[in-house]
Amino acid sequence: MRRETVYIVLFRGVGGATQLPVERLRAVLNGAGFANVSTYINSGNALLSSPLGAEEVARKVAAAVREGMAFQKSVLVRSLAEWEELIAGNPYPEVVGVPTKLHAFALERAPEPDAVHALQAKAVGTERFVVKGRSLYLHAPDGMGRSLFAPKIEPTLQVAMTARNWRTVLALQERAAAIPLN
Repeated sequence: MRRETVYIVLFRGVGGATQLPVERLRAVLNGAGFANVSTYINSGNALLSSPLGAEEVARKVAAAVREGMAFQKSVLVRSLAEWEELIAGNPYPEVVGVPTKLHAFALERAPEPDAVHALQAKAVGTERFVVKGRSLYLHAPDGMGRSLFAPKIEPTLQVAMTARNWRTVLALQERAAAIPLN
C-alpha cells in the first residue's frame, strides 16, 4: 500500500450564495474514507491525508461533495510538498508583510503560453502577476476587491482556478505540516 500523503483541498467558488458548512464537509470527507480531515475558515479549504494520488483524491473529493452536499464546482488538490513549492516559488517576497495584497491561485492545469501572453496584455496599472506551472501569483497593492484585473484572469487563461491570500496560503501550510502521518 502507498504511503499516506497530506493534501490541501481547495474548493472553487465558495462564498456568497455557495456555502460548504465545515462540519458537514468534514463529515462527508471522513465518510469518503479520508484521514486527518480538518477545515480552515469557511471559504472552501480542507486538509486531509490519503494513500491515493492527487488526481484520484480530487476525483474522490469532488464525487463525495457532489453526492453529499450538492456541490458541483471544481476541486483543486495540492500535496503538502507542492504547496511548499508554491510558497518557496513566490516571486514577490518583498510584499509578504501585507498578506492580503498577495494571492496565490491554484490552477487546474498549466495555461497555454498564448493565454498567458494575452493576460500580460491585460495587466495594466499597479497589479503584477507571474505564472509558474499550475500556480499564479498576483500582487494587488490596491486590494483584490478593487482589482479590475483579477476578474480577467480566469476567462483569459481558460483554466479552472481558485485563489487564496498569502495569510491563508501560509496558514494552510502550517496546518498541513502539523498532520501526523503513520
